[in-house]
Amino acid sequence: MRQKLVVFVTVLLALSLFAPTVAGTSVQTTADASDAECEYPLEVTDATGEEITLEEPPESIVALQASDAQTVFEIGAEDRLDGMPDEEATSGLEIGDRVDITDNYEVDHELVVDLDPDLVLAANATADADVEGLRESGLTVYQFDAANSMDDVRENTLRTGELTGECGGAEETVDWMDERLEVVETALEGADRPLAYYAMGEDGTTAGTDSFIHEVLTTAGVEDIAEQAEGTFYPQLSTEMIVDEDPEWIIYPDYTDEPPIPNGAEATTAYQNENTVSVDANQISQPAPQVLYAVVDIVETVHPDAYEQASEGLEAANESGDGETDDSESDAENDTIPGFGVAVAVAALLAVAFLAGRR
Repeated sequence: MRQKLVVFVTVLLALSLFAPTVAGTSVQTTADASDAECEYPLEVTDATGEEITLEEPPESIVALQASDAQTVFEIGAEDRLDGMPDEEATSGLEIGDRVDITDNYEVDHELVVDLDPDLVLAANATADADVEGLRESGLTVYQFDAANSMDDVRENTLRTGELTGECGGAEETVDWMDERLEVVETALEGADRPLAYYAMGEDGTTAGTDSFIHEVLTTAGVEDIAEQAEGTFYPQLSTEMIVDEDPEWIIYPDYTDEPPIPNGAEATTAYQNENTVSVDANQISQPAPQVLYAVVDIVETVHPDAYEQASEGLEAANESGDGETDDSESDAENDTIPGFGVAVAVAALLAVAFLAGRR
């Protein structure tokens, strides 16, 4: 069991390091995101320098990594997603009759080739050998650059929309995300920013200042202890350093029941006062629009007053912006958030309804 947990943590760490980023041509936009159209033939250059041409929107898509699959669902292109990983990192997505293209977290080339997809999406975490091998088999593979910021999430989404022919859905998803992030950021203006420690392992590993997770933490209104650490990617903090800095909060991904902290770190104010926040590991570790929920979860616990204000703002945004004016069960069954696939739309509706219900 412990070995499986180590594998899971390792995979989550890898997924948090890399995700799709825009490179090459930009998405064509119109005044109304819902009317946005992609232009074909589409010519783009990926992170490896490979020039890729798509004559028309792909009818069959394979996502090699969890972040690729999550983004495809969120922009509404999941109806053409024929293959994806089926693992802990994609547990929030509905695999249905889609083919699981991984074997113990490794891409199974034969399964991907047998699907004969028009497009293969490969986050930067994908091994070079996998990308090269699939290309040698005659498949069109787009490998994304690394992503380490919230801006990268926006770019990830737009580029995935462009590649899959879902530009409108991608733009609406980015608008949905930005509108709600603005509400949260406005609510946090002037709030104290307590010191927080993002605990990823008992060896003291945390997300460094060059990581995507660092920006998630600061967006949620905390000061990150990693800013005091040596190393800017994923440094290991000593017990002495953690205790000396004495964080007020410990935030950790929910792949463990308790914060995974080094021995001795129990002496911190955060641990002594039980000031801990467990967040969905997939939402905080994968640079994709669902990260909005991780931000809100942290704000809810660390900044309850700001959370209350944000709840009111999010409810107002629903009433004025996207037609979700009623939190009733019947409306929730019929309405979807713009740009979101069915499974993610349901999760998003529940999250927004929860926000409003907490008032």
